[in-house]
Order: sequence, then C-alpha cells, then structure tokens
Amino acid sequence: MFGIKKLLFGEGASGTLPEDVRNAVNAWSASQGEAFESSHFLTRYVVVDIATTGLDPERDRLTGIAATVLHKGVIAPEQSLCIDLDPAGAAPALLDRQLAVFLRFVGKSPLVAYHAAYVAAFLEQLIRKRLGVTFQPRWVDLVWLLPALFGERSVKPLPLDDWLDAFGLDAGEGRRSPIANSLLLARLMQMLVVRAHAKGVDDVAALIDESKASSHLRRTH
Repeated sequence: MFGIKKLLFGEGASGTLPEDVRNAVNAWSASQGEAFESSHFLTRYVVVDIATTGLDPERDRLTGIAATVLHKGVIAPEQSLCIDLDPAGAAPALLDRQLAVFLRFVGKSPLVAYHAAYVAAFLEQLIRKRLGVTFQPRWVDLVWLLPALFGERSVKPLPLDDWLDAFGLDAGEGRRSPIANSLLLARLMQMLVVRAHAKGVDDVAALIDESKASSHLRRTH
C-alpha cells in the first residue's frame, strides 16, 4: 500500500535523509489537503493513537504510532498502520523511514484522536526534529466532540473507557495497544459522524469548528 514496504526497507546513507525518504517527505509536503467542504461520507479520516514513555513531549519518548482509516463510513482494518519505534535506540535511518511511512499513510487527511493536543505534541516534535518539516494537520478531538454531540450520555469529557462502555464497545481487559485503541476510536468516530450529520454538522470543517467550540466552552466555564 502506497509503496510503504519499499520505503520502509530501502537503504540510504547515514547522517542525511536517504534520497527515497527525502523524496517521500517532499511529495507529502507538496500534496494537496482534503477538500474540507466534503461530506463526512466522502472524507478520508485517519484515526491516530500513540504510545509514549510518559506524558511530557519535551522529556518523554514516542514509542509507537497506529493509524486506522475511516472512509465512506467504513473501517477497513487492512487499511491500518502500526509502527513500533524507539527514538532513543533505533538507527536514525530506520526512524526517519518509519516517520516518512506515517506521513505517506496519513497524507493530508484530517486526523482524529482522543486528547488530540497530547498526540499532536509528540508527533509534531519528532517529525520536525527528524524530517525537518512542519506537521500541523487538521485535528478532530473526540474528547470534546463526544460530550458535545452525545450530551444525553455525558455533558463533560470522560475517560475513554467510559465512552467505550457507554456505547457497548468491547475494550477487553488491561492496557491496550495503539492499534487496538485506534480501531476502537474509529468505531466511536463512525457513530459520531452519523450523529453529527443528524445535527446539521455536515462536513469535516464544521466538525473541526464544533470540536474547537466545545473545547473553548468547557475550558472557560
């Protein structure tokens, strides 16, 4: 998919970005973003979750990234990406390739996360440091949108597991991997866009605006 296997396992010189990685990053930078006036059904959402060694992006490390596509109302597990990485111990060329693979997979699609600011901080910092590009996608934050659109279940943000339980999603026991979380978050997003459409929040731009408005309202009241 997307030439990812070739990119990930290619070879390049140490000390600089390998040529194929540099080309992939340049192609991503030059690519066009999603048409944000598109309906939810037509929008390719990419749901992202990460694993880290802690909560502080300035001190802690990103150790895993997972991404799952929601497109035309369908979640296709085969259209998922899971990367295990260790910025402290991985060979620089491998780490750069892994991050380039992630960029190539997500493209310029809007990204969905739970606590998007936390996820974004880790990704933006490492991608800027390793690949030299600014990664600032449009984020849809479920932590704010779920109470905004499903106020009958809760009018305030809840822990993720509480939302999973509220919707009857089997989350399993114990700590989940990023790929398991991304699939569960994609299920929540699948239900959320149906509710959003019913409430007149008909496209991705409106959904992002709703997310920002809900975040501002909860933080100032």
